[in-house]
Parts: sequence; C-alpha cells; structure tokens
Amino acid sequence: MDQGMETLFIADDESSIREGLKYIIDWEALGFRLCGEASNGEAALTQILALNPSLVMLDAKMPKIRGTEVIRLARESGYQGKCIILSGYSDFKYAQEAIKGGVSFYLTKPIDEDELCQTVMKIKETLSEERQRSSHLAAYKDKAKSVVLRELMSNTLSTPLSEEDCIHFRLDADSYQVVICEDFHTQSATAPYTFAELLKVTNKDNNIFEHLEIDGKDIVLLKGRLGLNRLNDFLERFDDRTPQPGSPLESMFLTYGRPVFSPTDIHLSYEDASTLLKRRFFCSQEQHAMGFETLPGAFSNTGDPVCRNVLLLDENILRTYSERFVSYIQSYNRKMTVAALSELEASLLKASNPIGDIKLFLTDLYLQIKAMISRNYTSTEIPFAANSAMIEFIGRQNYLYEIIRFLSEQFETIMNATGNPSRDTILDDILYYIDHNFRDNIKLETIAPLFGYNSAYLGKIFTKSVGESFNSYIDHKRIDQSKLLLLENNLKVYEIAEQVGYKNVDYFHKKFKKYVGISPAEFRKGQDTELSTEKYPPPQKNPPKA
Repeated sequence: MDQGMETLFIADDESSIREGLKYIIDWEALGFRLCGEASNGEAALTQILALNPSLVMLDAKMPKIRGTEVIRLARESGYQGKCIILSGYSDFKYAQEAIKGGVSFYLTKPIDEDELCQTVMKIKETLSEERQRSSHLAAYKDKAKSVVLRELMSNTLSTPLSEEDCIHFRLDADSYQVVICEDFHTQSATAPYTFAELLKVTNKDNNIFEHLEIDGKDIVLLKGRLGLNRLNDFLERFDDRTPQPGSPLESMFLTYGRPVFSPTDIHLSYEDASTLLKRRFFCSQEQHAMGFETLPGAFSNTGDPVCRNVLLLDENILRTYSERFVSYIQSYNRKMTVAALSELEASLLKASNPIGDIKLFLTDLYLQIKAMISRNYTSTEIPFAANSAMIEFIGRQNYLYEIIRFLSEQFETIMNATGNPSRDTILDDILYYIDHNFRDNIKLETIAPLFGYNSAYLGKIFTKSVGESFNSYIDHKRIDQSKLLLLENNLKVYEIAEQVGYKNVDYFHKKFKKYVGISPAEFRKGQDTELSTEKYPPPQKNPPKA
C-alpha cells in the first residue's frame, strides 16, 4: 500500500447504501482505501477503535447505537480521525448532535457525487497538512531531544530539566549508564554490529535506551533497571567465553561508565566511558569490554574506592623495576621474572599517566635493563634488539600485553644467551604462576606467551602433564580456596566468589555445585555435622605433594 494512502470506514444499516458508497466516487484516486464496514452502531464503534481509520462515513440513524453517539463515544476513547455523518433532509437535529460530537462534515441523502468528492478532497488536504505538521513536530522533538542528550553528556545544559521535561524526553528513569561501542578489530574495513542494534528488539518506545552519535562515537544511554540489566547480560556473555568468529559480539568493543541516578549526572558516566576508550591500551587479549571499575581512582556505587592506589610513574619506580628484572634474569629465575612482569602490568593499570608516557616508561625500562646486562656481560654476545627498532616497536603497539610479551621474549633471549638453564621445569613455573594468580581473570592465551609458548601447544602439554585442562585446573583451585573461606565463616558467599575470581555469584554457584555436588551454603552448613564432613571433606590448607 502507498504510504500516502488514507483509510476509509463505512457504516450503514442498509447493505445497498454501503455498496453504493464504495463506488459512488473513485476513492483510490482521492487517496483512500476501504479498511472496514459495519451494519450497526455497536459494531461500528468496536471497529473504529480497533482500526483507527483516517475517515469514517456513517449514517446518523444506526441500529443499537446512533451514528452521532458512535462518534461521541469514539472521541471520548481517543479517536482523532475525520467523520462524515449522512442523514435525511428532515433530520436536522442529528446534524446538531453531530457538530457537538466533533463531526465537521455533514451530508444529506441522497448523496450528491460532486459534493461528496469535494468534501473528501478537503478532508484529504486537511489530513495531509496535519500529518506534515505532526511529522515536523516529531522531527523538532527528536532534534530537541538530541540536543538535550548531547548537553547532558557534555554537562553544558544551561537550564535544569523540570519533572515535566524529564517525562517529555523519557528521562524519568531511576538510573542511567552510558555505553560506547566501537569496532573490536582496529584494522577492520567493514562496519561492526553496534550495541544499539542488538538492543533494539527490547526497546519499545525508547524505554530502555537512547542512541546517538557524538564526535563519531556510537553512544548508548541505558535507562532504568531493565536497561542496565541488559548490559550485565552482555558482559556475562563476554565473561564466560570468547565470542564466536562472525557473531555480533565478536565485532564489538564496549566501554561503560558508572551507573548514575539522575539525568544531571549522566555526564559522569559518559566521561568514564570516553576515558576508557583512550585506555583500551590496557585491555587483555580478546577483551571485548572495559568498565568504570578499572579506572584509576574509580568508585563503586556505594561510594567506596574501587582502585584505591593511583600510581604516578617516576624515576624511582623505573629504577626499582629495572634492578629487580636484572636480578631475576641473572639468576635465571623465570618464576620471579614472570611474577614481576605480571605485577608491573597490574601497576600500570593504576597509572594516571597518559598512554604515551607509559610507552616511554616501558621503553626506558628496557633500555636500562639492556645497559645493566651489557655492563655485566661484556664478553658475551647477546642478541639485543636495536634501540631504534625497540623504540619503534613499543611506540606502535596498540596494547600493553603486546609490550609485556615482547619484554618477556627479550628476557628469555637474554637468559638463554648468558647461561644454559634447563627448561624441564617450565610446567612447574606455569603451575606456580596459576597457583598465585588464579583469583585474576587469567586465560591460557594470555599467559602462554609469558612462558614462550603459543596457547594451543601449551594447552596440549598442560592437559597431558597435569591430567586436566587449563580451565578445569583453575576452577579446581578456585573451588578449593572457596571451601577454605567458607569454613572460616567470616565472609558472605558473594564476597567469597569475588575473592576466588568469579565476578558473577550465580556463575560461582553453578561451578561450585558442578565440582562439589552441593551449593556453597549447603557446604558451609554441612560442615557442622560429622556425616557431611565425611561426605564432603574440606580441602587441606597444605596438601602433601604427590
């Protein structure tokens, strides 16, 4: 159907008159199509409210409910269309009732074809004007809303929003959170899926989010509990597994700011998300989302600091790390070298310095280590990377983990060049690392390069040597630690889940029940009886080595 076509509804108790009205003029040529008809007032009222036709033609005298009464009742129920009442010459009282009921057009029977045609043309013109005005008004409202949203994001709104304004612009939710979406693949030539596209199916009447673009950034403003929960759903999917290649999630990278509880604070969440985009450098491999919790100096919803210590890099920090790494390298202590690299990476996450300064810090770190090693091994040929190549390499890396991996490779090269350490204990090094870092979000593909392996090969030898997969081993470490914490009875279950490395307490419950057979609460309660202790013995704090 042509989008400019209006709808027509005809009601008359005589079928011959209804048929005549359908063909007395060329309705389609005048821009109308028939959408329904009725033979009594009761049926007419029901269908008018259901079909909402642009134009209703009905007889003043109708069975069950008079035509004029039908229109009055329809108006009271919100019907806004046009109406033509048809009546005989002697029924002027119906014309008066029709005018009172909101009918602007009144024609007498028998219908004059020219008069009806002129009336319909006038109605069509009126409808077109009204739709154009409505379209312009909607466009103005959208434009006004867009301006308001942009000014809320930038904190430049000159006049505070009134309660009426908030309702008008659908900004009367109890909470808000800003999400920025960009392409996960920094070198991709194709446009990615957007977070807004995946949310559209649940956004009836813009109830859960607003979508806009600011400075080329794709912005989503989540609204209310439902909107914020949708973000949590997506984050859980990112947390549980790496997105499948080609899926919408695989192409997206999200940053999200803190939840706020007033439209005037939306700019705080936007500033968080914008800052996080600039800190994508700190993402781990295959990380698809960054949250406000990782910002230096970030605060939780309760006002408690999340990241308590903000680090400012200086010469003392540089010298301390340089000396530590040189000491570990010279003693071929891979365990401590890897631990120090991990510590350095975690410390840099708290650095308030610009990304460029952090890259310079890491460049200086390598140069100092190179100089100190060269000074101690003057007679040894060590295949150091050239200073210019190293500076260029670090400068063009997009992620911190790439630089950490580069440093790890360089330190391994130095150890191999300055001695002949055995690699038989490399698996012990990896297990040592896991045992001290299982509370973090460690993944095989992120730690494998630290030990000079690719993740696929390390996964195979890990499973063969340990007897279970990498992920299963980590789960067992976390569950064993959670048992100890449950026995101490000092922490709540959700606090224990966080301490052992599970961000989502429901996911922790699922894993615990999988490996233990009962829930954490049942385990804690069951330890009070001798029977349950025999059935579900707690882990030993210092189990004997096999």
